Amino acid sequence: MTTLIEFLPTPDGAFGVLATEDGRVLASGWTDSEDALLARLRPEGRPLSLVAGSVAGVRDAVDAYYSGEHGAIDAVPVVQEGGPFRRQAWEALRRIGPGRPLTYTQFAAAAGRPSAVRAAASACATNAVALFVPCHRVLRTDGTLGGFAWGTEVKRSLLARESAPA
Repeated sequence: MTTLIEFLPTPDGAFGVLATEDGRVLASGWTDSEDALLARLRPEGRPLSLVAGSVAGVRDAVDAYYSGEHGAIDAVPVVQEGGPFRRQAWEALRRIGPGRPLTYTQFAAAAGRPSAVRAAASACATNAVALFVPCHRVLRTDGTLGGFAWGTEVKRSLLARESAPA
């Protein structure tokens, strides 16, 4: 199977995407580095080769998101490998609405395991498909940003964008 790579310009910098030919995103984030995207994948899940190309539907969803249609990212299909709780947590991330961030404690509850706050935080940290699985919408219990694989400035920008009136 061919894996496509594309780098899109955004107000937050280059946004890289690795995807299957049928448009399922394998990895994404604010980088112009092929290696940085590949590093987000488990070694056994990394493609052997990449082909530059436009990823069907992804460019439109990213453009729409940055134009204020924050729900446009919800329809982009993703593929992530992980255990049962991580998969459940990543699905829970997709249900967090724009402008409605949760704390890690609230996110753990939304993922079905209220006492698993550390596991919920780990699911955010290992999320390979940033933006489409919006881990940026999870904050520390005190409401501060916490970490983000692509930098806290990008996280701050995304949250501000999503909280701004339409």
